[in-house]
Amino acid sequence: MKKTGLFFGTFNPIHIGHLIIANHLAEFSDLDQVWFVVTPRSPFKKKDSLLDDYHRFQMVYEAVREYPRLEVCDAEFKLPQPNYTIDTLTHLREKHGDSRQFSLIMGEDNLKGLHKWKNYEAILDYYSIYVYPRLGPGDIPEALRDHPAISRVDAPVMELSATFIRKQHAAGKNVRPLLPEAVWKYMDEMNFYR
Repeated sequence: MKKTGLFFGTFNPIHIGHLIIANHLAEFSDLDQVWFVVTPRSPFKKKDSLLDDYHRFQMVYEAVREYPRLEVCDAEFKLPQPNYTIDTLTHLREKHGDSRQFSLIMGEDNLKGLHKWKNYEAILDYYSIYVYPRLGPGDIPEALRDHPAISRVDAPVMELSATFIRKQHAAGKNVRPLLPEAVWKYMDEMNFYR
């Protein structure tokens, strides 16, 4: 059974920080693969700031196609909106349960709010969570600090955001070094975020 880490996000756009974290987990943890689960709409984000689902999926595909242990997943495109992680996990488990063991990948910033997620207790009961470090204030709720389902990963600290990239690109700044080359080319050709 393949251990597959699920890295959820809108990836609007995917950037080198995402790629570094995912590749680190694929290479230096017990995960066999990492799937980028492209989210059509996060319950915590406004939809109007998102590029079309297809374009964000295509940019992730372009970013990971030369990495055999990284893949892009569009499972959430077919599920009712807004998407909730527990529903996606249930769907993927029903579809791939015999061949894959799924785990979540999230930053410490997301772990701090996990107790607000729909059915978060079920996530902790049935799935492991790999947490990579983030800078920033705030405490992780006591119930999650030493939870057996949660593993902290000694991964690089990446303080880069898609919001920053979009804003700076729109302001005419050169953001090319912050993106995988194939993503930069796609984004530039399509004239996105200007």
